[in-house]
Amino acid sequence: MNQYETNGMVQKLIDKFEIVKPDEKADIYIINTCSVTNMSDRKSRQMLRRAKELNPEALVIAVGCYAETAKEEVEAIPEVDLVLGNFQKANIEKYIEAYIEGKQLDEKAVESYFYDFGTVTYTEKTRAVIKVQDGCNNFCSYCIIPYARGRICSRKPESVIEEIREIAKIGIKEVVITGIQVSSYGKEFENNYRLIDLLEDINEVDGIERIRLGSLEPLIITDEFCERLRKIDKMCHHFHLSLQSGCDKTLKEMNRKYTIADFKDVVSRLRKLYDDVILTTDIIVGFPNETDEDFEMTYQFLKYIKFYKTHVFKFSPRKGTVAAKMKNQIDAKIKEERSKRLIELSSENQIQYLKSYVGKAVEVLFEEEENGVLKGHTANYIMVKSKQDASKINEIVNVRVNSFDDEFLNA
Repeated sequence: MNQYETNGMVQKLIDKFEIVKPDEKADIYIINTCSVTNMSDRKSRQMLRRAKELNPEALVIAVGCYAETAKEEVEAIPEVDLVLGNFQKANIEKYIEAYIEGKQLDEKAVESYFYDFGTVTYTEKTRAVIKVQDGCNNFCSYCIIPYARGRICSRKPESVIEEIREIAKIGIKEVVITGIQVSSYGKEFENNYRLIDLLEDINEVDGIERIRLGSLEPLIITDEFCERLRKIDKMCHHFHLSLQSGCDKTLKEMNRKYTIADFKDVVSRLRKLYDDVILTTDIIVGFPNETDEDFEMTYQFLKYIKFYKTHVFKFSPRKGTVAAKMKNQIDAKIKEERSKRLIELSSENQIQYLKSYVGKAVEVLFEEEENGVLKGHTANYIMVKSKQDASKINEIVNVRVNSFDDEFLNA
């Protein structure tokens, strides 16, 4: 999401300004802040201060989620000159012009939302990130995002398809469909057009060879969804399913809408659908009231599911959320110990997956070159390194795996 929106702002500014590298001296610095964890807030503050160090005379602008949810706190940072929330990103150039001219921008004169930046925005030579949705209605007890992003709002399908057609014209072969809560795409539409309909339409776009999904809520993976997914031949067999805990009690306190039994059913459907499916997930350790027994249930559940990779987060109380006010907050040392155990388990699982690919042929979309070696991903999102001619970049190539390292395959 932040990649997409950062690139959108670049497209708005590129005709009037020279874009320089982040560590270069500039006249204007725009920090697209994140607020998903306390660490994100801290890093955002560090970046804002760092910008002023690079050029004390520069205009430093804070935009994004941290600027949205903690505006007064951000405005109090001495190095910050201008604070803009999420709903002002798409008109960044107008706010900059008004600031430079010493004028107060009439908010009624600019659009209030930011789904369509009006130009193709992409992040890499071979992969484009497409934002199709924003906002969230779930209000999980630990999460600040609904307050930072607002309620769900889906981009019109014709706008999405038009952007993807433009992306295909410039030779990009893979699109990543993303949003704050992608699974909710289309829920506010009156015509019952949903995420699966959008995926079917993207599948018809000439030139696009891979469709990848961002993080999904597990309950969207129904039998009907899978039956229609089966017919989308460009779909990548990698799904990031937000689990957060392997304990029903903890899930309920998190205000998650599914049970462990539900999640097992989802995993079973996907593994029945694709032999080579790769599943990844997020887990929060040290949630308030999480006992040793609760954590052990999570550990055993992860051991049972065998995710390819688990992203582990130590619970971080977010001011303004229900979980921040809960009693029985977990000691930092315990969080660290639990986090370490899950990271070790994740590494073990990943190595087992990589080992199973040795000797097999895989299709790789090569993305970049590093010291004569090309790097790219399989359709199920395993990193592959191979000595290939640089002309193979942005090509899907069939290679045979001969070995593996900690996080990638060698071919």
